[in-house]
Amino acid sequence: MIRSDWTMAEARAIHALPFADLMNRAQNLHRAHFDPNAIETASLLSIKTGGCPEDCGYCSQSAHHDTGVKATKLMGTEEVLAAAKRAKASGAQRFCMGAAWRSPKDRDMDKLCDMVRGVSDLGLETCMTLGMLSPEQVARLKAAGLDFYNHNIDTSPEYYAQIASTRTMEDRLDTVEQVRKGGIKVCCGGILGMGETEEDRISGLDRDRVLRRAGETPSGGARGRRRSGQAHDHGFAWWGADWASVHTGRDREPGRLPCL
Repeated sequence: MIRSDWTMAEARAIHALPFADLMNRAQNLHRAHFDPNAIETASLLSIKTGGCPEDCGYCSQSAHHDTGVKATKLMGTEEVLAAAKRAKASGAQRFCMGAAWRSPKDRDMDKLCDMVRGVSDLGLETCMTLGMLSPEQVARLKAAGLDFYNHNIDTSPEYYAQIASTRTMEDRLDTVEQVRKGGIKVCCGGILGMGETEEDRISGLDRDRVLRRAGETPSGGARGRRRSGQAHDHGFAWWGADWASVHTGRDREPGRLPCL
């Protein structure tokens, strides 16, 4: 049984466990629900790079930061499908297409839906990360056959203003809610090492409080395959970053992680 009623006190107690104990507990839980030797492989393609109007402090694709990343236009459908074919030939089971946008423009939706249909026709699971979506855009992507949508909450609600000022966590949760209601599976995660405190990390992991706002059922750990062979519907993971000299503060140099 998956619990969704964790308290902050319980989350703190788990966080305080020795690392080896945490690894053991995580492995036992994973083995109880998934094939321990099966790994799903995925390939990610940036279909529109750079020039994003958001000011996320961790992202090299933001137009607010001088990172040397050149802004590009949305790739053509055939070019994307050629990359998907190469990915499948290399063993990928899922193909994710990411665009550095605040949100896609309606004029781009026809091409995006063509990409989804084309990748699906190749026998690959489809995933996109395009920024915030309207209900109408979600419906179009669902009709085209999109399997997964990635939309990260980044950090804790309390620390969010230190990560980005051009959007709020509520904006992120609104899209998670729309995607879920539209019948598309949600991939959601965050980033560690951006100057947040341990309490921020625990708060971010308390997804019952965060994702319940979006009507989502929290589920933990990295994505995998259930023993039945079906993909786990909703995943959440923390991504680590080496911030030895790079920090997300508004007065620091931006990071070099891809915008998802």
